[in-house]
Amino acid sequence: MKYTFDSTGILKDERRVFLTMGEIHYSRVPCSCWKESLLKMKAGGIDVVSTYVIWIHHEEIEGEYDWSGNRNLREFLKTASECGMKVCLRIGPWCHGEVRNGGFPDWLLHKDFEPRTNSKAYFDTVEKWYSKIYSQTSDFINNPDDEKSWNNPVIAIQIENEYGHCGGLYDESGDLHMKTLYSLARKTGFLVHLYTATGWGGARTGGLLPVMGGYCDEPWAQHVLESEPSGNFTFTLERNDHNIGSDHGLGYGITFDSSKFPYLTAELGGGLQVTSHRRTVAMADDIAAVAMVKLGSGVNLLGYYMYHGGTNPEGKLSTLQESRETGFLNDLPVKNYDFRAPVGEFGQITETFRHLKLLSYFTGDFGEELCSLPAVIPEENPLDPKNLSSLRFSYRSNGKKGYLFVNNYVRHQKMKEYKKQELKTPEGKTLFWGDIKSGEYFFVPFNMEFCGIKLKWAKATPFTAAAGKIIFYRNSCWNEKKDIFSFYEDCVESGKSKILLLEKNDALNLWKISGDRILICSDDSYALKTENGDIFVSRESDDFYVYPDFEKELSGWEKTGVKNFNSDESLEKTEFIHYKKKNSLFQKGKILSEKISEGKYKFNLEQCQSFFKDECSDCFVKISYIGDKAELYSINEKGERKLLLDHFFMGEQFPWEIGLKYFDCSENLSSLELEITPLSKSQEIYLEKWPEFSGEKAAVLKDVSYELEWKSNI
Repeated sequence: MKYTFDSTGILKDERRVFLTMGEIHYSRVPCSCWKESLLKMKAGGIDVVSTYVIWIHHEEIEGEYDWSGNRNLREFLKTASECGMKVCLRIGPWCHGEVRNGGFPDWLLHKDFEPRTNSKAYFDTVEKWYSKIYSQTSDFINNPDDEKSWNNPVIAIQIENEYGHCGGLYDESGDLHMKTLYSLARKTGFLVHLYTATGWGGARTGGLLPVMGGYCDEPWAQHVLESEPSGNFTFTLERNDHNIGSDHGLGYGITFDSSKFPYLTAELGGGLQVTSHRRTVAMADDIAAVAMVKLGSGVNLLGYYMYHGGTNPEGKLSTLQESRETGFLNDLPVKNYDFRAPVGEFGQITETFRHLKLLSYFTGDFGEELCSLPAVIPEENPLDPKNLSSLRFSYRSNGKKGYLFVNNYVRHQKMKEYKKQELKTPEGKTLFWGDIKSGEYFFVPFNMEFCGIKLKWAKATPFTAAAGKIIFYRNSCWNEKKDIFSFYEDCVESGKSKILLLEKNDALNLWKISGDRILICSDDSYALKTENGDIFVSRESDDFYVYPDFEKELSGWEKTGVKNFNSDESLEKTEFIHYKKKNSLFQKGKILSEKISEGKYKFNLEQCQSFFKDECSDCFVKISYIGDKAELYSINEKGERKLLLDHFFMGEQFPWEIGLKYFDCSENLSSLELEITPLSKSQEIYLEKWPEFSGEKAAVLKDVSYELEWKSNI
């Protein structure tokens, strides 16, 4: 497979392809969990894994390289290959990534040259570092000139990060810097299909393929106020997000000719990482609405940062987190890098994961044609992010067919509601009429063909093609139970038999499994394809629905009935088979804690480790507290404390959840100490919802509980 690009998008073997990319940092995730994590990302519709090679994680001491354990890049790429994932390797040398020194080792900052300049001594040092990375990755490079390598995972290399915006050189010498790094990468052996560079905020790209970004809020901002409405909720042909990295200064315009490059993203916020002074909490709709707006603005690659959260590794000389003490403008947790990502720090499948899956399944199945449809932004579409009273809409259309995109959602804002709203196609034909409530966002097709079924229009959103069905989901704008679809005459009968219309919540909980089957389960459950077959994972639910039925009897499960999930009465019924687990495996309970002193508690999780058996996938410990932050320490026989994890308080509605599977089996969890730093009423931080407490300060542990996650082969 050969990957190229033109001004419209990415091509795979000369055919347009819509890729979805998700960021995971291998050195922040236990190597024992890499395969499961990548399979979860794949189940979410991720095609390409992006990952930083964080310099300080590998060469904290000059000349001493650590590629072991969670830092084993070679093994991570091998695992990605086994999972059928492609990789964008972000080799820096500077990455930021909320890491100490932006990823630079301390020793590099004490050299007699200035990093990120056009110093020959700096380039020589970088070339040596690049060669060390290449020594770990050479077997996995997908070289466009070597057809034998085309099954290898690494198809793209990102050079530097935010260069000329967050540090570096800000004029033409910055382009020279980027071109020199590109030449060094190729000289080292990184011969790949695509070379990318971040392009927002005035960053210099050196002629490389620019990738853009967009976040729903600004956790890096230095103020502690509610942010103004983000421009990322508006449909616009402008690719730049001026606000990313605004702690380093307000971003400027793009430095490349956008007419020569496709509109691709690498850093749509898959969540937000909290800082000490800003506890912004990204919800699923915040993230999904931005992604859909970017789709309606012409994006032909959705790339999320982060897609999988993580934990900072141990440092030999220091903690490895970003902090003000090291010259950065934000204090981050020492350990926690959860990011409220689609896949959490401990592998949790989140609500955000489910919402983004609606888009990635769609682009995975129908994205080839979407890529060729340009974005059309009507003049009446509001461009001012503060305009909350005018309806935001756009088209992806060639003038004859396409999609209408509507967004009436802005984070933390009440939007105007529309009754019996009419919208038209670009050529003036009435397409949409219905009520649009505050908080709704959606897209619908007109004159589009899906797997041979030609639609004049649909009052529903296309989702995926699976199990012999073309699957849509209903938007709440329409309450009708029939005539949701208008077919062309030669497709009426076939359309009514092949189309399945789901309620949105059922679409959120739909999973593709082996044998071209689809499974619908509850919010606490999910299904994964593995090399040994499919597994069903759940915390509380012991049932699911599948279509079509399994060919063989399902051991440990019983059939209890059928359910028609088709919510359009004019379509052919689609009956899913209901399966229920014969023996429920649920278990949850309280964990006793003892107060040592003000803000300090001790408890024992050894009993939770004993739960791990064949069908126990994980044990999640939930810590509910009020405080500024919480730190969890293990205590050895000598009474010495070791920091295991930490957490910044975001509000009582977001308790701290810890997955015990992520601990090494040798880790002693029998003697733990929780230290809660007091939260003060006069503290200058941004909290979306302050807790109620008496007195000036609070450092209170309210509850510690556990809940098992179990798995079963299906």
